Amino acid sequence: MARRLPRDEDEWKKRLTPAQYAILREKGTEPAFTGRYYRSKEDGAYLCAACGAKLFSSKAKYNSRSGWPSFWAPVFEAAVSRKEDISTGTRRVEVACRRCGSHLGHVFEDGPAPSGLRYCINSASLEFKSGKKKD
Repeated sequence: MARRLPRDEDEWKKRLTPAQYAILREKGTEPAFTGRYYRSKEDGAYLCAACGAKLFSSKAKYNSRSGWPSFWAPVFEAAVSRKEDISTGTRRVEVACRRCGSHLGHVFEDGPAPSGLRYCINSASLEFKSGKKKD
């Protein structure tokens, strides 16, 4: 059964930490090189910290040296939505969780093969689920 999504911002504030709320709901960003998943090399899946939707696989993660966890593709195209963002005065493409609409980061066209894309994602917008099997 899918988790019920909050219906208003007060519910999101109760569910998320202040840092998660600032990023996921207010479109903030964490400082470069500070996120908990920036250097992670563990096998598994990265889920939306707000709603639990599966977004990225560790198989698509790479070190872009940008300061944020980077992926060359989501687990499937419909997992995320993209929208033009000119809030900083430069053209960027915002990436959001398609299920709950929460802000994740941005996607750029300077990534590695096979996609040529760099999904630059805030660690605070993600939860990690290990792919290791328990004995």
